[in-house]
Order: sequence, then C-alpha cells, then structure tokens
Amino acid sequence: MRGFLSLILLAALLPLGAATPSWAARAEAAVAKLPLTPTPPMGWSSWNKFRCNITEDLIKQSADALISSGMKDAGYTYVNIDDCWMAPQRDANGDLQADPVRFPGGIRALADYVHARGLKLGIYSSAGTKTCQGLPASLGHEEADAGKFAEWEVDLLKYDNCNDGGVPAIERFTTMAEALAATGRPIVYSICEWGANKPWEWAGALGHYWRTTGDIADRWGSMVAIVDQQAGLERFSGPNAWNDPDMLEVGNGGMTEVEYRSHISLWALLNAPLIAGNDLRTMSAATKEMLTNPEVIAIDQDWAGVQGHKISDRGDLEVWAKPLSRGGAAVVLFNRGPVGAEVATTATDLGLKSWTGYRMRDVWTNADTHTRDQVRASVPAHGSRMFVVKPGPPGKVPPAVAADVRTDTEGFVEAGQTFTATVRFSVDGLPPVRDAEVTPAVPEGWSVKATGPTRARVVVPGRPFSARFEVTVPGGAGKGIYGLTSQVTTRGGRQVTGYGSVAIAQAPQGDQWLSDLDALTADVGYGTMGRDTNVGGKPIKIAGVPYPKGLAPHAASEVRYFLDRRCTRFTVAAGIDDGTNRRGSVTFQVLGDDRSELAATGVIRGGEPAVPLDVDVTNVLVLTLVTGIGPDNNNSDHSIWGSPRIVCAV
Repeated sequence: MRGFLSLILLAALLPLGAATPSWAARAEAAVAKLPLTPTPPMGWSSWNKFRCNITEDLIKQSADALISSGMKDAGYTYVNIDDCWMAPQRDANGDLQADPVRFPGGIRALADYVHARGLKLGIYSSAGTKTCQGLPASLGHEEADAGKFAEWEVDLLKYDNCNDGGVPAIERFTTMAEALAATGRPIVYSICEWGANKPWEWAGALGHYWRTTGDIADRWGSMVAIVDQQAGLERFSGPNAWNDPDMLEVGNGGMTEVEYRSHISLWALLNAPLIAGNDLRTMSAATKEMLTNPEVIAIDQDWAGVQGHKISDRGDLEVWAKPLSRGGAAVVLFNRGPVGAEVATTATDLGLKSWTGYRMRDVWTNADTHTRDQVRASVPAHGSRMFVVKPGPPGKVPPAVAADVRTDTEGFVEAGQTFTATVRFSVDGLPPVRDAEVTPAVPEGWSVKATGPTRARVVVPGRPFSARFEVTVPGGAGKGIYGLTSQVTTRGGRQVTGYGSVAIAQAPQGDQWLSDLDALTADVGYGTMGRDTNVGGKPIKIAGVPYPKGLAPHAASEVRYFLDRRCTRFTVAAGIDDGTNRRGSVTFQVLGDDRSELAATGVIRGGEPAVPLDVDVTNVLVLTLVTGIGPDNNNSDHSIWGSPRIVCAV
C-alpha cells in the first residue's frame, strides 16, 4: 500500500500530459527497503562541531571516545562522516575518492577500524551535482557511488539536498534508494531533504529516516523553531521510518545546560534519531550525563515507536506526551518562555486509564512520586521536566509536590517598587506532607520579608499552602529579567523549588522606532540581531528599497518588546535582506500575549518585495516578533523587520 501511495504522489507531481519516467517505476522496487532501524538510530556525526575540519585521526578518536565515554554501551552505534571527506575530483575511473591528505588510509580502512570496535560507519553525499561544500556529489553517479559505499563496507548514507540540478527531489532520492538496494549491502538511508517537499509523505517508502526541517544551529531559537515544525508529523513516523528533526547540539556551547536538557528531552519524546554532534573527546561530565541517561534513551528507543505530540499549548507553556509500549506515558513539561512558570497537565489528559492514583518517575532525577491525577512542576525559563507516568498505588513512594512563585504584578516592576510575591506549595498525592517550610530567594540587593506564616504543619492534597512575602526593588535596579525562586523543605529534608520572575523594562512613549528601543529578549538563529543594519553590519535593503531603520534577526528568531498596554498600532515592512543575493525563505508573525497571532506574512523569499503589515496592538502587554524558517533550509534567512514603527500613548 505504501508503495502504491508513493506512485500516486509521484504521478501527481508530474506536469499534465507528461509520460511516466523510468524513475517512477523504480520507486516501487525501492519500497522493499531492509528493516534496519526498528528503533531510531543512535550515533555521532562530525558536522555540528567540526564542519569541514575533519581528518581520519579525528574520526578514529571519536570512535574511541564513543566507547571510552560509555556512549556505545548506552546505544550509540554509528560514527558518521559528514561533508568534506572526499577529494575535490573523482578518480580516473570517475569514482569518489577520499581526500588523500586528510584521509590517507581511505574509507575502507576507516570502516575496518570502526567495525573492529563494534561500531558502524556512516558517510555523506548529496543528491546534487556538488555537495553543500562544493565537492563531488552523486547526482548522475548514483549506481557507481552506492557500489563504492558498499565496497567500502559503509553502514549508513546521509544523502543531502544541495545543488539539485533542477531535478525533482523524489526522483533524486528514489534513484539513490534503488542504487543502495541493488548493492545487496544493508545500508541505512538517511534522506536529508530539509522538509522542503514534505518528505514525511513519501520518504518512508525509500529511506529509514528523513529530515523534517532545515539545519539546526546551536542556538535556543533554532532548536525551538524545529520543535514547532514537528507538531502534526507524528502520524508519519514509526519503526524503520523516522522523522528526523536534525542532529543534537548538546555540549557544543551555544545553549545552557537547562536548554540542552530541554533539547534532548524533546528529541527523545519525538523518537528522533539521537545523533550526537559534540566533541566526544573533551565533553564535560554534564554533557555525558545528558547524552547517556538510560531512561531518556529508553523513551526514545521504545519499541512501539509512537512519536510524541503536543497535547496542550498555553502561550509559552507546552505539554508534549507519548504512550509507551509497557503502559503509561512519557511527558515533557516545556517552558519555552523567558520566565519561570508552572506547567501542568493530568494523567487523564495523557490518555491514561482512570485509576485511584499514578506513579510519576522523574527520568532526570530518578525520583518516584505518587499523584492522584495532577502532573505538574515549576519549570525555569527555557527549561523542561520529563516524567514517565503509570497507574499505580502510593506504596512507599512520597507524594508528588509542586511549588510556584506568583506576584501581584503582571510580571513587570519598576525600580524602587514594593510588590507581593506568593509562594504556593501543593501536594498532589498521598500521604499528606508535614512540616513544609518556605524559603524565598531574591536578587542580590533586593529585600524580602514575610507577611504571614511561612511554615505549615500539614499540607493535604487539594489544599495548597501559600506563603506571602513583600519584595522591594532597589532604586538603582536596571532593566532586565530578575529571578524569584523559592525552596520548600518538608519533614525528612525533601526539597522542591519554585520558579518565578519579574522584569524591569521601559514602555515606549509616543511614536517610536522599535530599533531605537531595547528588546525585552532576543533569541536569534545565528549571530547577533542587527539594529538599523543587516546581520553583517551593512545598510538594510529589501528588493532594492533601502530601510534606514530596521531589525535584522537571523531566522529562526523571537524578539519581545514590553508595551505595557500603552500602544495601539504597529507597522512594519517584512522581508529578506538583499545581502543574501535572492536566497533564503522566511515567515513572519506578530504575536500578542499568550502567543496569540495578530498578523502573519506566509513565506517570503529572497529578492521579493517587503510585505507591509499594519497591526492593532491595543491592550497588548508584550509584543513578540517571530521569524520562522522557510521550506528551503535556514541558510541565508536574513530576516528584516523594516521601518518597525510603534504608536503609543505619551
């Protein structure tokens, strides 16, 4: 049936009246791929950390580090050489050859080295005239190149999408699928098509996993944008046919440990291939712990292969979940926002059968608790909590508890202001908790004092204990986001942390350019956001039109401004900077509070005129400007918010 549907899709993409080409008939044969990936592949790739700075010795050292670090024992099997391994020219026979300087022993010897250590070797090419780095690629050479990969005893091929020569994607990727099958060697086929032609609808007939998006970057904005693009794709993924949101950036330094933990938690829930992209030889203990956590890996590798999906979305607070083969569900409570907050769901919403109670297993702390139904936690900014939830009696495990910090402001304060912070401590399971004591923590130089009891003798489910505090901001406090945390300690020394925050920001007055104002937060895909210049520091132009004023965040990005409900109108011209030479594709969104969409452009491509937006921002507290990655990867996505004007009260 899958092969039949693929042929229908192939025919639908042909011009009317065109004869069915030979590659369409070959697609049916390619459907009989080998079942090499019953669970998502795990391994390491050279690209994210090293790009083209690769050598034979580096690959060998990385294979050795995969073993010495314990990653092989955790399930990481593939050692993948990405772009730049090949010589600048094919040999006299027209075959690909390894760069003789950087890979003097050749690929077959490297495969022997990797195989001798119980690992597998992956290699790279592109379904184009050249690779993405301009080296010889496989379009028109599929049979010869597949034969060479088999001769070298390669175990995996990552097949990229650069320099396509104008040939349709399905034709190019089908041709290589058939060539690999003809070799008779079991080679995992990774289709790196960037999601440009909805590969989830056809690549399952050809390959073992396929990219759903453009390249990931070691930035928070990039990772979150990729997560957004996975929503709704879960029905296309399963054993031997996996959605691939790209390789892991864990440990490469562009994100915090909190952000990296969210990264790998979500990838595991999505049944993503876990392909590490860091320097295995020098990784920190924290990076190793994240990459080798056995319970997180077990969720990714769950044999049922049901991809996780988003089950709730409240602005910056999301819940993602997936059923598990042995019963129960895995859940990630995800806070994508810049401030700490409580993220919550229930066992019922996770799809679990009605029971008198449930066991919650925190897979990062290895702590078991009991809940009657609530599944919640206070989550720091850009953080997550990951649980496995199953029906079960209380037994001897402690009850699930949660603490959160709330203020009597809308999250914004002024220097010198005094406000009230309330710490709420909740018990969600049995038995009741005794001797709960709340200890707040405020930024250095701030003052805090209790205005009521800070200790409760007994806290029972359904009746949370609240402690209130008066917090004073010093008169000299500058703009920024300030954390407010609370530690609740109970009998026996058990502790739980609640996260909150307030921000000091200045609202616009009158008519102003946004580029003259400081953003509340700015998460961008690459580099630093330009203000009145493009990302390269040069004047802004869109389709030949100059914009003396503008914001230039590389997609994917989210830039937030505090409006304080004082503004009524936002106007802007959205487009791509001319510095990309007509390349790039970006989407633009203007969001209000709770991420409600106020305006959007759809896809804009490099060279196209700017799209004007005139947006009603009446009663908006925080304005968020989002640029998303278009269908042709995130290369050259130099997004521009041209002439961004805000009209506010004086």
